[in-house]
Amino acid sequence: MLGKTAGGVFWMLRYMERTENTARMIDAGLRISLTRSSAAESEWTSILTALGLLNAYLQKHEAVEGNKVINYLLRDKSNPSSVMSAVEAARTNARLVRTALTREVWEAVNECWMELCTLLVRPVREQTLPEILQIIRQRSAYVRGSLAGTMVRNDVYDFARIGTFFERADNAARVLDVKYYILLPSIMHVGTATDNVQWETILRATSASRAYQTLHEGEYDPRMIAQFLILDKRLPRSLAFCYRKISDNLEYIAKDYGDRMPCHGLVEQICHRFETMTIDKIFEYGLHQFVTEFLADSQALGRQIELDYRFYE
Repeated sequence: MLGKTAGGVFWMLRYMERTENTARMIDAGLRISLTRSSAAESEWTSILTALGLLNAYLQKHEAVEGNKVINYLLRDKSNPSSVMSAVEAARTNARLVRTALTREVWEAVNECWMELCTLLVRPVREQTLPEILQIIRQRSAYVRGSLAGTMVRNDVYDFARIGTFFERADNAARVLDVKYYILLPSIMHVGTATDNVQWETILRATSASRAYQTLHEGEYDPRMIAQFLILDKRLPRSLAFCYRKISDNLEYIAKDYGDRMPCHGLVEQICHRFETMTIDKIFEYGLHQFVTEFLADSQALGRQIELDYRFYE
């Protein structure tokens, strides 16, 4: 399975993962705006920055305002990364590769699109926002569940998983890149109420809050949080976990086709870095520098995967 089918499956799952990631980012911003109104504008600005959308947003709006940001991220079709744009792109890709999908996977994607078309036809009000965000997360989970429960473990499934974990790692890294200054281990700031809220926001935006509290009993420590999100192989949204899964699925594809591509070497280099790094080494090297280099390597890997498997044939 090469060319358009591989690309369609890969991008279908990337877009579905993006809808959930965006919903979680909005949820984190909403909590900050409700609990610390004075910090609301800076928090919405950081969310737009993490998603790479700040400049595009400011071209349409004069100021960063919560309600405008929410609707821009949820339903603005001129924003190619909005939830509505992403779910439409996921459905388009699903239609292109429909014969490679089970009926359950296709229906999960299509029903997600239909429900969000209804929910997001009008501007979103603050009163209904939590329910809408929950539905977006649930619908994304339905797609993953149908994929895991009904798809044969072949190259179609492998490319779907690669797309999921590629997008997930990219989102987590961008959150860290924007918030890295909060995680700097400065004794002056550790333990303050402001930092505790911000650290909680980082964990919520990466779907790691409950898992972190379970393993660390709610103790907000900058090194623990950074280690958890970057290196912890138990967390399905850590960078190390995601790239181990990407490597595994690429390896399955190599075995299926009896051929290794340049992308296999690149992913092994990234995984080796996670296996040999410690959080102390990362902070010594520079957290911002580490994440920036990871994002550059991740983008290079994505381009190489598309080239190796000829996504656009």
